[in-house]
Amino acid sequence: QVQLVESGGGSAQAGGSLRLSCAASRSSSWLLMGWFRQAVGKEREGVAAISSNGRTTYADSVKGRFTISRENNNNTLYLQMTTLKPEDSAMYYCAAAPSTPYGTPHLRMGSYTYWGQGTQVTVSS
Repeated sequence: QVQLVESGGGSAQAGGSLRLSCAASRSSSWLLMGWFRQAVGKEREGVAAISSNGRTTYADSVKGRFTISRENNNNTLYLQMTTLKPEDSAMYYCAAAPSTPYGTPHLRMGSYTYWGQGTQVTVSS
């Protein structure tokens, strides 16, 4: 069992930056970790994922603007968000999944076993 707690959400102006953090309750270095988001009235979608060997994948909508990273020594996952847009406004969730063969990251929600409670990000124009 792994418990995940997100922090760092808040409000920002369009063009601004925020950094989200996700603290895991125990060692998560062997897990695939990801960020997902859900806007009001929309389905949850994948944002970015990072495998246990550091490989990353991003949704097209955030490529070049968001960076996912992890610090295994303190069991923390990050999402650095820059050049924020109003359409980035959503509840952001941290999630963890069993590691994949060859360490290939993915954003298939059904494979993610552990989920945090979410942190709200609001971007104003």
